[in-house]
Amino acid sequence: MDGRDRLGQHLYERENEVTAAQNAVERICAGAGDGDGPRGGLLFFSAAAGLGKTTVLGAVRRMAAARGCTVLSARGSEQEHTVPFHVVRQLLQPVLASCTEAERREIFGGWYEIAGPAVGLFAQQTGSAVPDPQGVRDGLDWVVTQVAVRRAPVVLVLDDAHWGDLESLAWLAAFAVRAQELPVLVVLGYRPDEVPEEAQTFRELIDGRGVRPIQLHALSPEAVGELVRSSLGESADDVFCRECWVVTGGNPYETVELVARVQDRGLTPDAESLPLLRELGASARGTGLVKRLESLGSAAVRLAWAAAVLGTEISPELAAAVAGLPPAEAQSALDRLRVARILTGTRTLEFIHPLIATAVYQAIPPATRTALHGQAAWAVADAGLGITAAARHLLETHPEGDPQTVRQLRAAARENLRLGAPDAARRCLERALREPPAPEDRAGVLHELGCSALLTAPATTVNHLTAALVEPILDPALREDITFRLAQAFAHNDQLAKAAEVVGAEVARAESSRPRLRLQAAHYLWLVFDAHEAQASVRSRRLARLAERLPGKDIEERALLCLRTWDAMLRGEPATGMLAVAARSLGLSYTDPDWGFELPSMAALSYMYADECDRAEELFSSAIAECERVGWGGAHLSFGFTLLGLVWFRRGMLGKAEDCAREGVRLAERVGPRVPAQWYAVGLLLDVLLSRGRVEEALRVAETYDFAPPYPNAVVFPDTQTVYGRLLLAQGRRREAADQLAAAGKRLEAKGILNPTWCPWAGHLAVAVADEDPGRARALAAQMLGRAEQFGTPTAIGEALGFGAAVADAEDVLPLRERAVEVLSRSPNQHAYAEALIDLGAALRGGGRTGRVAELLFKGIELADRCGADRLADRGRAELAQAGLRLNGQRALVQGGKSAAGQG
Repeated sequence: MDGRDRLGQHLYERENEVTAAQNAVERICAGAGDGDGPRGGLLFFSAAAGLGKTTVLGAVRRMAAARGCTVLSARGSEQEHTVPFHVVRQLLQPVLASCTEAERREIFGGWYEIAGPAVGLFAQQTGSAVPDPQGVRDGLDWVVTQVAVRRAPVVLVLDDAHWGDLESLAWLAAFAVRAQELPVLVVLGYRPDEVPEEAQTFRELIDGRGVRPIQLHALSPEAVGELVRSSLGESADDVFCRECWVVTGGNPYETVELVARVQDRGLTPDAESLPLLRELGASARGTGLVKRLESLGSAAVRLAWAAAVLGTEISPELAAAVAGLPPAEAQSALDRLRVARILTGTRTLEFIHPLIATAVYQAIPPATRTALHGQAAWAVADAGLGITAAARHLLETHPEGDPQTVRQLRAAARENLRLGAPDAARRCLERALREPPAPEDRAGVLHELGCSALLTAPATTVNHLTAALVEPILDPALREDITFRLAQAFAHNDQLAKAAEVVGAEVARAESSRPRLRLQAAHYLWLVFDAHEAQASVRSRRLARLAERLPGKDIEERALLCLRTWDAMLRGEPATGMLAVAARSLGLSYTDPDWGFELPSMAALSYMYADECDRAEELFSSAIAECERVGWGGAHLSFGFTLLGLVWFRRGMLGKAEDCAREGVRLAERVGPRVPAQWYAVGLLLDVLLSRGRVEEALRVAETYDFAPPYPNAVVFPDTQTVYGRLLLAQGRRREAADQLAAAGKRLEAKGILNPTWCPWAGHLAVAVADEDPGRARALAAQMLGRAEQFGTPTAIGEALGFGAAVADAEDVLPLRERAVEVLSRSPNQHAYAEALIDLGAALRGGGRTGRVAELLFKGIELADRCGADRLADRGRAELAQAGLRLNGQRALVQGGKSAAGQG
């Protein structure tokens, strides 16, 4: 059959595997050529060591290249699996190296600064924003997509995927799902029992139901016989061939190596040579291979050990430096290793098979192995291969209290963070801590270690930063930042009260005004977001007094002004005064390392709740652009889309609000279940669906995302418990809804959150209890209206009037409906206005004012259709029908065949 492996051997009993590969390559080539669109896909080969994955993948590469495909190829490495994006760089660097700088920048587009460092194009500048790992993965998606579009079809081949670095595997697992949407064929080879547990998304990919891996099996006795005779001649007798199969178990690699040993010894392939076969077979693996290596001399052993420590893509000069061999002696040793079929290559060396590399590495005495890694770290650094490449060797050395090792590991950690690899940074810092650092540096290492895990493991961060605070040698500025980050960690761990307590206790220690303001802002931030804050009114008064004298000239002042703006809005203080404070708060970056997305979002949302939706939309659009520009693609971007959706919701544009909410949910799913970003996004999506009248769909969404008690400890908007109560109310479960809404109201009032436009719990509760307790319902509606009038925006007042009309005595309904229409005509919320128009039209129906009814219903239906409020529009049409009216196209209203315009 067609195809030979790297040793020149035919492929035996791999017809099914090669046919599957041929079919996959043919499909992708056909899709690229016939204009029918992408025909990409996935092709996985699973097998134990030595069964021929590499040989089959080599055949795939050759057939793809022969068909004119762009082949992106990489191989996992047992020794380099801790180097972040090692696989990604192998895949992309060759194709990018063939491009000009202008072409590379065109391929990367807006992702150059974010994904470029991960691909190894350049080192990200110190001080630049640290990218979110999800943002880096998104950037890599974009780059491979652009390569696929420009150089279609693309065949991406990864051998020994079980040894891939976790960062590359996480990217590949997500990208592979999209492969069939592109002219990209993803081909993987791996050992199923050696895929790391930490590579969860990759394991889900290869274990998923969408693609069944092709499992390679050992060769049959007949295939082994063919292989033996192809090398030793047809004279090899059946007994000899059968014994070769017995000795190797049909393992292709071991069979090839056994035949080579037979040739080296000059054995005759007959029954008389059988006693020697087992001894020769053992020389291809384990202790037998080690003995064969030792027979080549000490220089060869040292060079092989150095190569095993270095991993893949081994420079002969670097291997000689690690082995401590002069050039001539290293060259002589290398020649012997090539002849012995242990190493191959000239400018770049590699082991004949990964099994040999593993056996050689494991044979190195532990103390010697550690020393070689130490030597490799310095040699790699001296060769200019980068601090992260050197750091993976330092991870394998014994702690010696060396300050230089600590400095290198800290530098590598910073570089890994800039690559978007926080887990790799954490490993470097954990090793630096074990070195250990000097007493004066220990707090700094603990600080960096804690910060590296802030978003991924906040509980771990708490432990490290708490330990840092009790260090005897602690610079005041460092202490301030440790405390600040510790509070962030508590908050990310849903311990808002503890976050506020920790940072509040540190305020008195601050030695100057700027650090003090920073700590005060953090203290008030976590109090504001603590749903169970005990003394909210006291905190609110203190915050108001502090903010009065702040002009907003620097970041810390603007942070406090953002908080004051938000607090004034939540409390329902007059919107005009709140907006004056908001104007002084603007200017914070949405990607500020201290304040992140939360604080500037507060100011933007306050504009929205004050009916300044254009300004809020402008601010959130710039926020999303800023997050995307610096590679914040996880929770921050999810928040951005959710809050932009909230702006559309406040405008009444339900279709656009739903689109943004769904994108927020999608992005939050990539972060994890029941994280704050998901509560926000799912809550908004449910609110929108209920407003569109799609109750059954809302129920499915709530069930899918476990949107139910227990609720988070942080303040979330839309308020989680209120949305849940509204969902119960939409199902007709009034008593359960009333319980949830009453509990929400009690909690929010205790917190001082009185603004009904931020959370209309009182209106929904009034509707829920109206049948059983109309007096209570009317009291709730009146309270809601009073608070809305204090805040003073048309939306707040108009919505409160609508709830009031829904539970009012019959004689009061019409005046409330009339006033709601008048007020909401000045509101940006087109959905609320449409609902008010239809409600008033329905209230006037039967009163003889047909023309007015027609005008109101027609305008309400038109607005409802524009807003995407399908059920509301249907209700308006039903009211028309009951009034004896119908739409003539989209313009005239006809009653009994005559225009109703002007009647009444």
